[in-house]
Amino acid sequence: MRHALVFAALALFPAAAWAAATPPKALGTFRHWTAATYDDGGQTVCYAFSEAVKSSPAVAKRGKVLLSVTERPGSRDEVALTAGYPYPAKASVTLSVGQSHFDLYTASDAAFARDGAAAVRAFELGVTAQTLGPAADGKGKITDDFSLDGFTAAYKAILKACPGK
Repeated sequence: MRHALVFAALALFPAAAWAAATPPKALGTFRHWTAATYDDGGQTVCYAFSEAVKSSPAVAKRGKVLLSVTERPGSRDEVALTAGYPYPAKASVTLSVGQSHFDLYTASDAAFARDGAAAVRAFELGVTAQTLGPAADGKGKITDDFSLDGFTAAYKAILKACPGK
């Protein structure tokens, strides 16, 4: 199962980026979160991710819905949501953890936190995370729920594998 989730995380990255990259290496599974690394042109990239535990309403033919945090040289705490479908142009997506709310910007089928460090701090203190964004056709909203159980351990694993400078 762990390896299946690591390879499911391939959806987090553009296909062109994987052409030169080595396959992911699992660091471990921590409750609902999995940590892994891959080599990208001689640089180690570390990431932790979790699949949505609930989505409402259900969407037919929707791809994997993943919440992730990535550490790479020169860029720390990149928080991303992979929606499993392309967002409409200029879509607005919100990430909520307890009383903290973060506006995400979108590109294709992903949404990104403007302040990843603040989102990571909320993940460490939170129990669940929820995203709210538009449906692929722009009509209606879709809510995705994620467990944060295991996040802190997975995050520590990626920080150990990819320490900052």
